[in-house]
Amino acid sequence: MTAAAVLRAVDGPLTVEEIELNPVGPGQVRVRLAAAGVCHSDLSLANGTLRQPLPAVLGHEGAGVVVETGPDVTGVAPGDHVVLNWSPPCRACWYCAAGEPYLCEHADDARAVPFASTGGEPVFAGLGTGAFAAETVVGANACIPVPADLPLAEAALLGCAVLTGVGAVTNAAGVRPGESVAVIGLGGVGLAAIQGARIAGASAIVAVDPAPEKEGLARSLGATHFRTPSAGLAKEIRALTGGRGADHAIECVGRGETIRAAWSATRRGGTATVVGLGAAQDPVPLNALEVAYYARTLRGCMYGSTDPAVDVPILLEHHRAGRLDLAALVTDEVDLSGVGEAFSRMRAGRGARTLVRF
Repeated sequence: MTAAAVLRAVDGPLTVEEIELNPVGPGQVRVRLAAAGVCHSDLSLANGTLRQPLPAVLGHEGAGVVVETGPDVTGVAPGDHVVLNWSPPCRACWYCAAGEPYLCEHADDARAVPFASTGGEPVFAGLGTGAFAAETVVGANACIPVPADLPLAEAALLGCAVLTGVGAVTNAAGVRPGESVAVIGLGGVGLAAIQGARIAGASAIVAVDPAPEKEGLARSLGATHFRTPSAGLAKEIRALTGGRGADHAIECVGRGETIRAAWSATRRGGTATVVGLGAAQDPVPLNALEVAYYARTLRGCMYGSTDPAVDVPILLEHHRAGRLDLAALVTDEVDLSGVGEAFSRMRAGRGARTLVRF
């Protein structure tokens, strides 16, 4: 038995319960969690914006220690420190063969299969990982080994916020030295994107968030300017970028209005990259004239367009060299009973990443 925060109904409370993990099967491993970040995608699963079979243990940004392996497992062994990959590629489908493992056809397979039970009732793992539990069972391909000297609380952030934020800048947008970047939304992903823009050598980095108290942290991580959302935001960003607009806008909120703001803040010929996962019922207003006239690119970005097996070692190099600050992204720490409170802070736009420590 293991303690877990269980969601039983859409928009319902998360209750800490004892669940029984399924036996470790072929190609699977059992991981004892050390820490898990609370991501906006967890909130989207909880409130029904993203579909998730229930009851479920949410949490997908986790790190811990392998304690058991099943048959046919290679690459990890008991005692290994690992980061969980909530979108593990199969390496065999069309997308994987095309060099786009972040779009793998089978990345979501584990979401539909119970990983535990309680009172005989099956329990599903949020995004296939179930990291809001003291222990979880995942596929071995969902484990990314990390050095044992890296604090696991920091390693957990690599599993989503940092891979997604930095990857959006370096992989999806392809920001080059000297280009300007606007980052809209300063949660964990947005703050990671700011660091990614600085690492990429961006000249002007404009951080945008409705919470003024985030300015200091944003600037400490690389932002050169800070603005709060307003009707005149695009004009303000043009004034900071030679009158043209940002070469790149990175949207980390997932709302129609902020995607539109990112588009409007981008120069003619620039690129707006959407990272935030929004609701299917939330449209993005564009008119037919501006699409051609501004010659901008509006593109989506899933999981930072990363291959975690390749990109996590690169991020670790940046971290060891002092270019990437992981600890600064954590503004609150809780135990399992505090996940609901973390959701409330997220709804209110307070703080960056909340970390669940086990």
